Amino acid sequence: MNFPVIKNVLAEENQTSTTRVHLFRELEKLLGRPVITYFTSFVYPVIIDDSDAVMIEGVLQHIDQSKGFALIIDSPGGDGLAAERIINICRSYSKTGEYWVIVPNQAKSAATIICLGASKIFMSATSELGPIDPQLTIKEASSLKRYSVYNLIESYESLFGRAVRAKGNLEPYLQQLARYDERDIKEFRSVLDLSEDIAIKVLKSGMMKGDTKIREKMQIFLSPKSTKIHARPIFRDEAKKCGLNIDSIDIDSKLWELIFELYIRTNHFVNTKVTKCIECEKDSFFAGVGSHE
Repeated sequence: MNFPVIKNVLAEENQTSTTRVHLFRELEKLLGRPVITYFTSFVYPVIIDDSDAVMIEGVLQHIDQSKGFALIIDSPGGDGLAAERIINICRSYSKTGEYWVIVPNQAKSAATIICLGASKIFMSATSELGPIDPQLTIKEASSLKRYSVYNLIESYESLFGRAVRAKGNLEPYLQQLARYDERDIKEFRSVLDLSEDIAIKVLKSGMMKGDTKIREKMQIFLSPKSTKIHARPIFRDEAKKCGLNIDSIDIDSKLWELIFELYIRTNHFVNTKVTKCIECEKDSFFAGVGSHE
């Protein structure tokens, strides 16, 4: 009986890390530095959180950091504070004090923040970043609804302003204002300010160091005024106009071919077998069905 063949078939069936090792090796040759993937599922309800920071640190402890590293990230987002911690970990472990990010498909919300903390962002014409304004999930009846914190604050301030200026019957305004809690609004402002503060801070100490107009240039990322909704993509050329250090990848290049294959394989893994995956050539950490492969 040919056990190696059985082992290979099982590896393919379960999409274990051995099916992706050759891609890490080829990418590291082209990029001249180690490659790490960080994927969270778009199918299951998981977010970027502090446990991811621990897994990333675990991977970084076992790779050569002398030339920095490249982080391939694909995620719908999550906790902004966790993103800040991940940036600090990535910069701290890199012997150059910086890291690159590669966006094969979508790095949204808190994942975009992680990209902003890098020294360079690799994107193709199809890669997507997104706004970083916080979102709030509220349970209403039997369903969950997502609201932009920015829009909640703006709607409250607009309603309050109209009530102050109104003459005559104030009852309609008072009824609507009763649905808001001033304590919540204050907390929402803090959360919104925190997201912006993290982004500006990491850009000032990273790829936009010395730029005195970061806040003005980054407005498309900081509020939904331009994008209209949180989910709308910010493509490569739009990101470049903000002053970000974007390295364009030709979709017909060998580099993109390898990146996209690694994306397809890892994305399938986190959408069918696990919910999160952080890997390098030698290590594979994942969540959902286990902790370490």
